[in-house]
Amino acid sequence: MNYTQLVQAIKDYTESTETSFVSHINEFIQQAEKKIYNEVQLPYLRKNVTGNTTSGNKYVQTPSDFLAVYSMAIIDSSSDQHFLLNKDVNFIREAYANASTQAQPKYYALFDHNTFILGPTPNSAYDVELHYYYYPTSIVTASTTWLGDNYEQALLYACLVQAYTYLKGDPDLMVNYEKQYQENMVQLKMLGDGKDRRDAYRSGQVRYEVK
Repeated sequence: MNYTQLVQAIKDYTESTETSFVSHINEFIQQAEKKIYNEVQLPYLRKNVTGNTTSGNKYVQTPSDFLAVYSMAIIDSSSDQHFLLNKDVNFIREAYANASTQAQPKYYALFDHNTFILGPTPNSAYDVELHYYYYPTSIVTASTTWLGDNYEQALLYACLVQAYTYLKGDPDLMVNYEKQYQENMVQLKMLGDGKDRRDAYRSGQVRYEVK
């Protein structure tokens, strides 16, 4: 389902083409996309970037589209990759109270939305590989997306919940739309939080039992 088809489906299901309603359809779609992306961890929502630390600087910038971290690793001079352990900021502050103490980092924490803090302070310019979650480009902008192509029902019913809330429609129909949305999300979770996690080495990931 592409953007044009989705917009038409929203109009058809709600039987509304009022100008004020139509002017908000893009908002309904974007709200629905974020609702789905925040409820399931899909590989589609992960990106990989590389960067560098600076010797003597314990901070590393997050990417501009950063949402949440998946993993962080540094690559030493021998090209060996070392995954850092995620800790709280106060742990790093306490463990490495003197920021001038420099060595190969072992830990990282999200200092704020724009910055990671490393511990200990890097003693060299290491390469950094970051896997992170982000919001993909909306179908409103891209016209086609992975979600629209593969799980159009989940996207459609998420949009209908948003749209029908705006219209203050029949409560029974709203309950039905919400039920359809939840049923489709179960299938999506089976993929994102179930099948895509069954052979994962890293512990601590969200796992949904595959039946």
